[in-house]
Amino acid sequence: MQFRSRLYGSDSCSNDRVDLDLGQLRALEATVAAGSLDAAARVLHVTPSAVSQRLKALETATGRVLLVRSRPVRVTPSGEAVLRLARQVGLLAAETARELGADRGPLVLSIAVNADSLATWVLPALAPLAGEVAFDLRREDQEHTSALLRDGSVTAAVTADADPVPGCTVTRLGAMRYRPMATAPVVARWFPDGVSAAALARAPVVVFDRRDDLQHRYLRSRGVDPDDVPAHFVPSSTDYVEAVRLGFGWGMVPRQQEPPGELVALDDAGAVEVLLHWQQWKLRSPALDRVADAVLTAARRALDQTVAA
Repeated sequence: MQFRSRLYGSDSCSNDRVDLDLGQLRALEATVAAGSLDAAARVLHVTPSAVSQRLKALETATGRVLLVRSRPVRVTPSGEAVLRLARQVGLLAAETARELGADRGPLVLSIAVNADSLATWVLPALAPLAGEVAFDLRREDQEHTSALLRDGSVTAAVTADADPVPGCTVTRLGAMRYRPMATAPVVARWFPDGVSAAALARAPVVVFDRRDDLQHRYLRSRGVDPDDVPAHFVPSSTDYVEAVRLGFGWGMVPRQQEPPGELVALDDAGAVEVLLHWQQWKLRSPALDRVADAVLTAARRALDQTVAA
């Protein structure tokens, strides 16, 4: 199927346009996904020279450098916009092929999801669609998932970012509520006189990973420097809660994962609300629309809808 796409400049009154060839767009997407021209050539069943020529033609057509030829290749800011287009065109082409009966395989949708949502409510939401959509789920902190949208790596994201990424729409999902919690023995040992700045500075804390700011946010609100607090890093959502349950230290536990009757809330007034949004490409895709509907429906049931924006 031959396709020619037109990208218009930012000046809506301008007649200048850029004509992009589908083969060139595929070469860009394959090179970024595979990490090198040689690997992309194997995916596309062409020679590395052919991939290089297509990329050069694409850069000539756009008048921009789109890739840094490192190992692996890196996308430039201009390349991010063209890569996003390449993947959008690929999705539309795949859906059209399915409508024409030329391709009966599942569509592949890449979605960025924060670990706690992935461990609690997102997978049940997507499960009914697993027979018709192949999901490529990318686990990333909710503060950073929008970066994957920006560089074209994913078609949609559960994100804390309310500002739309260029070319995307935003829909509020609701909030996940985290409370500082610990086992009774941890409370007795480290907080015998209640929660204070001095006690928080001494007590060990469980942190998801080095990009997780929830515990740090709470500590700073109590006048404690997070860098002074002993920390355990447990980079798995279910294992994180298990570490708190086993007494490694205290941690910020989401309401959806609180083990009934096993943990004590240290400070109910210290709960942290993380407001989540759904961002997706501005694209009329039946498959993406079905996924969005499933996510939004599940979020209305699983997340707190009363938190102010």
